[in-house]
Amino acid sequence: MTADTATTAGPDQAPGSGPGPGPRALARQRRRASVVRFWRQYRTHRAGLVGLAALLLCALVALTAPLTVGADVQSVTDAPGRPLESPSAHFPLGTDQFGRNLLGLVIWGSRVSLLVGLLAAVLSVAIGTVIGITAGHFRGWYATVIMRVTDWFLVMPTLVLAIALATVMSRSLSTIVLAIGVTTWPITARLVRAQTLAVESRPYIERAKALGGGHWHVMSRHVLPNVMPLVLAQTTLIISSAILAEATLAFLGLGDPTVVSWGGLLQDAREAGAVSSGDWWYLVPPGIAIAVVALAFTLCGRAVEAVLNPRLGVSR
Repeated sequence: MTADTATTAGPDQAPGSGPGPGPRALARQRRRASVVRFWRQYRTHRAGLVGLAALLLCALVALTAPLTVGADVQSVTDAPGRPLESPSAHFPLGTDQFGRNLLGLVIWGSRVSLLVGLLAAVLSVAIGTVIGITAGHFRGWYATVIMRVTDWFLVMPTLVLAIALATVMSRSLSTIVLAIGVTTWPITARLVRAQTLAVESRPYIERAKALGGGHWHVMSRHVLPNVMPLVLAQTTLIISSAILAEATLAFLGLGDPTVVSWGGLLQDAREAGAVSSGDWWYLVPPGIAIAVVALAFTLCGRAVEAVLNPRLGVSR
């Protein structure tokens, strides 16, 4: 190997490896090719595209809420209308019990509902992934104990546990996120453990251990990349459940009373007697918003699951 060859080798190319791309460049090319291949297969699922379009629209509405409606829409003292006005040209969705613009409240509430749903789903999937991988890797007494705990959480009603946690802790968004996250992880843990057992039965795992790979190396470099597609699909499916759980907890009066969310709007409508008085515009908009977002995440999750695991046979 000449000195010119060694000095001209780039950071992504090992010295003396020739004119071809180095390992890092090849890894980036494979990742880009995987993303392109994933999108090419994903867009063949019409339901997944509909769900993705709905989610992008909801995300755009939530992100632009400070510009379109502003934080003043939450103010009770500066409400622009009379209490419980029916829909009109000035208030397309009517007003709430304080005279606030209900359309603006639904738009502003999307920020809290989507944020809580995303954070709770990420927390739930993170806990389930860590427990599933470690239980599948170490096995023995640790796996036995941790899976018995998982079974206990599975047989217990998730909503009841979340209500119990939200009741004993302070009423805040972080409490809602924690209550949902720590009660919805068992399904993810079982799925990830099963996938971990399948991955660790492959020959290259034995070769990695024989070459001196420790527990952390095997779990982070070999097992985790192979279970990530399952984790991604599970995340999109759990987000819809987390949003519904947040709305349920807020409807039961366990949410943060200082913020506006879709579940909180339903709770306010119940307290104002909208059901008995027939003020449908107070109930329908937040309910439809919750249903649309939950359905959109479910459609996306099923499409992602079908792309990553074609043997499921999910319809398009």
